Amino acid sequence: MLCAERVQRIVQAILLGFIMGLAGMQMFKVAFLVMLAMMIALLIAGLTGFCPGLIILKKIFPSCEETNQKDNN
Repeated sequence: MLCAERVQRIVQAILLGFIMGLAGMQMFKVAFLVMLAMMIALLIAGLTGFCPGLIILKKIFPSCEETNQKDNN
């Protein structure tokens, strides 16, 4: 079953693929800007624990912790 953290990783993989596509089409400036925005967001999430995307996804999908607790019971 999909949980919020897994969906976030899937979205990140899709975004990296999009960036690769932009670079492949020689749209280097746009690819650089999107990659820079992603790097800043990941740094903020890593240093502070605050991730707006994950907060939004947790409203749609259950967190992986909740899913694991339900599976163990």
